[in-house]
Amino acid sequence: MIKSYIEDLEEWQKDFTFFTPIKVRFSETDLYGHMNNTVPIVYFEQARIEFLNNLGIMEEWLDREINNIIVIADIQCDYVKQVYFDEQLKVYVKIAKIGTSSLDLHYLGVDDFDHICFTGRGTVVQMNQETGKSVPWEERQLSKLNNQKKSNIIL
Repeated sequence: MIKSYIEDLEEWQKDFTFFTPIKVRFSETDLYGHMNNTVPIVYFEQARIEFLNNLGIMEEWLDREINNIIVIADIQCDYVKQVYFDEQLKVYVKIAKIGTSSLDLHYLGVDDFDHICFTGRGTVVQMNQETGKSVPWEERQLSKLNNQKKSNIIL
């Protein structure tokens, strides 16, 4: 079943280039050995942080001298296939859209056989901690984000 944020599944899948390998831990499963339904959101967070670190913009939000942070405005996960304890997954992340102060990110979780286990999307917003207002991307951030978005597209 194709979700509203995925127009063409094959084309959508091809655009992912960055992934984080994740092994499903015992503590992330239920009584039947299935991965708990809340866990992919944590995997999205892990992949997103590594992705932003890789871009070289995550450290700005960790600097205590800077009042800007990113927050999750919304997040969605769609479950496709059951996942079990000890499975090795790849959680991909890509930039779908760059806003004035936000990013729409898409996620793809696949198993060792490249079967889709879950998909997702979410919006992060850069905001000022003191005012609670959104903060537009600076030119250097935009440059890094735009370069990554272009590299999502495999020609």
